[in-house]
Amino acid sequence: MDAEFWHERWDANEIGFHQKQGNALLKAHFSKLNLSAGSRVFIPLCGKTKDIAWLLINKYRVVGAELSEIAVKALFEELGVVPDVLVAGELRRYHAENIDIFVGDIFDVSAELLGSVDAIYDRAALVALPLDMRAKYSRHMMDITLSAPQLIICFEYQQELQQGPPFSISEVELRDHYDKSYTVQCLERVPVDGGLKGGVSADEVVWLLARSTA
Repeated sequence: MDAEFWHERWDANEIGFHQKQGNALLKAHFSKLNLSAGSRVFIPLCGKTKDIAWLLINKYRVVGAELSEIAVKALFEELGVVPDVLVAGELRRYHAENIDIFVGDIFDVSAELLGSVDAIYDRAALVALPLDMRAKYSRHMMDITLSAPQLIICFEYQQELQQGPPFSISEVELRDHYDKSYTVQCLERVPVDGGLKGGVSADEVVWLLARSTA
């Protein structure tokens, strides 16, 4: 999956993956992260998700990373906020009160640029990447956040029946990525109404990753 694919999707406004009302599973399970008000939440490949507005309204701080500057400009416009735009290494940083979004390649986001985060909310990143990139991505997330707790929302379906993205992420694969650093718990599994992309039977699965005490 190359960057050009996602740039083309945003350029053409082909963003069927964007949820107009935000993600109901986030609202149902975010409290399981046990974060206090003011905690800083990292959202990789955030797009212009409505989940950001929900987190801000609920007194959390947000930091995101997104490849498409079109998406980030739309995000701030919908929030009704005019950001400061700064150069940050290979990235551009859109900054306003309680929110920072880095525009560019997620792998150019370093621990130093990111700063301290209290949790990761991953609804659109892991499922967006092909198999050969997911191990690199999961290691990168742990490296730059010091293995911050995660709430991950994935899809499970028969991959041979549907070309991703979003890709199917099995429990076996998820544990392969994260078991050494986290206690992995499935919180809920919900059938996708009407099937994925209107066809393939799929489940949306919520995972809580807590720092391992072993």
